[in-house]
This record gives sequence, structure tokens and C-alpha cells, in this order.
Amino acid sequence: MTGSMRLGLNLGYWSGADHGANVALAVEAEHLGFSSVWAAEAYGSDAATVLAYVAARTDRIGLGSAVFQIPGRTPALTAMTAATLDALSGGRFRLGLGVSGPQVSEGWHGVRFDKPLGRTREYIEIVRDILDRKPLRHEGEHWTLPLPDGPGRPLRLTVHPVREHIPIYLAAVGPKNLELAGEVADGWLAVFFSPERSADSLAHLQSGLDRAGRSDFDIVPTVPVVVGDDIERCADLVRPGAALYVGGMGSREHNFYNAAAVRMGFGAAAAEVQERYLARDYAGAAAALPLELVDETSLLGPVERIADRMVRYAEAGVTTLGVSLADVPAEVQQDMLRAVAAAAERSGVCV
Repeated sequence: MTGSMRLGLNLGYWSGADHGANVALAVEAEHLGFSSVWAAEAYGSDAATVLAYVAARTDRIGLGSAVFQIPGRTPALTAMTAATLDALSGGRFRLGLGVSGPQVSEGWHGVRFDKPLGRTREYIEIVRDILDRKPLRHEGEHWTLPLPDGPGRPLRLTVHPVREHIPIYLAAVGPKNLELAGEVADGWLAVFFSPERSADSLAHLQSGLDRAGRSDFDIVPTVPVVVGDDIERCADLVRPGAALYVGGMGSREHNFYNAAAVRMGFGAAAAEVQERYLARDYAGAAAALPLELVDETSLLGPVERIADRMVRYAEAGVTTLGVSLADVPAEVQQDMLRAVAAAAERSGVCV
């Protein structure tokens, strides 16, 4: 039985283009009934400032980080930021976290990319304790708070979040990280989510949920959308971003997204995309992506086809469909956003 599914808008990275156009998209998404708007960060704009700006220009829509980088902030700073954003927005914030990758963690933040599962588990434990306004005490492998040999004291958060529980989402790709998301988080931020090939990922997620004895969980894939009549041409607008992730978001030895494409059954193509991308043949890497992979993990085509694909996502268990608009002129993005809303209404599965 198909469940109901909410709509979200992922603004992605704040690239330094027309900031007004990006905010206008968030405002229009709220007007169209979208449930949430999300912002990302890598080594450019930070997500917290973007979300504070969007919060000031909107009234009802939920605000989410997709994601705050774990190596870029101490757990305490993340909790402070989450509490502040929740208070400023009137209780609309949801905290998405991710470990990033070795290149960004070590090259940008100077934090060793070691034991990411254990580090993430401890990080979330500390953040939850702070948001629960407990005196901060933690003894773990990665953090000891307060430090035992100095003047530190077990301090308590002075900001009162609007809600007793700020939901935490985890960006996860690999099987063990998916199990961790089900066990310790309130939602999963997914990429390259194919309804047709999601069973294994969802099984790992369910394993974590079962371990924690929970069932209430938000599955939120970010899905590129391009509206048009020619599927191939639509796919061409998605290919460069997808090639970056499969081919270049990591090293030859450590690329979670490439590994995900392999698990989905696209091993030969994933190897070729990576080889071409690392050789700086970016156009060749994009061209090497199979149409089947791009199509299954995107919303491409006219409104009617997108509506049909939305049904497949709902059938697969997605509860919030986070759309990411193609890099096209601002007025075309506005039209695409309205087309997504029309497709959602036509699908009959979105609320």
C-alpha cells in the first residue's frame, strides 16, 4: 500500500549566484505547500547562515541542514546552532548531520577521517544531551567533556529550543551507516535513491530501527528534477552533478557514492566514470553515466511522468521527497518548482 509523502526542496550549496533567487525559491515552496526546505555545505557557504536567512523570509515551512559537517563543528557548537535556529524559526528546524568525506574532513577541517561510525554515534549522543539541557558530561573514545585535567565544568545549554525534541537526520550511504541512522536518528538523508533498487538499503535501515525498537522515521532522498519532453536532454542536466559524486567526491580508494553505484549494479559504469573524472575528463565522465542510473535516481520528463515516478518513491517507503532543481535560469527554476507541485497533486500520494 502506498503511503503519503511530503515534498521538500533542497537548495543545495549556496554557490554565490543570485541569493535573492534562491530565497525566492524557498518562499515559493512555502506558498506551494512544501513541508521543508534544506541547505547544504561543503567548502563554500555554510548551511546555518543560509537557513537563518530563509527562516527570516518564511513563516511555516520546515528548515533542515542537509548537512552540517560533523568534522567542521564541535558537538556543542552544533547543539547551540540547532537550538538557536529552532528558537529563531519558531520551532521549524531539523538537524541533518554527516561525516563528509576524507578529502574535506582532512583537507579543509584538519580532522582525521577515522572511525566515522563511532565518532558519529558519540557526536549525536552529546548533541542530544545538550539539547535536553542536561549538564554536559561525556566520557567516550572521541570526546571527554569536561576535560578531566583542567578547570572545565559540566555546563548546561542556556538557550531554550521551542520544541522538546529537535529531530536529527543522518546522511548515510553505506550499510553500517544506514544501520546507525535507523538506530540513533529520526530520519535518513539519502542520495542516489532508486525506488527500484532500494530494498537492500532499507533493510539495513530497518535493522537499526529494530535494534532501537522504533518505527517512526523520516526517509528523505534528495532527487534531482528536470521538467521537459526529451528524457535524454533532461538527463544531460543531471549528469555533471552525478558524475562529480560518482567520480570525484572522494579518492579512488574512498568514494562512498561510487561504492553505492556499484551496489546498485552499475559497477562497470562506476569504474569508468571515476577513471575519467580523476583524469579530469569531466565531460567523458558525465557521458559514461548510464541513462538508467540517472533516470532511476531523478525526476525527469513531463509532469505526467514525474507524477508516476513520485508514486514509485512513495511505494518504496519515502516519506519526504526532497527535490533539487536543475541549474537553469531562476525563472525556469520557478516554473519547475510549480511543475513539481502539479505533479505531486496529480500523483495522489503527496500531502
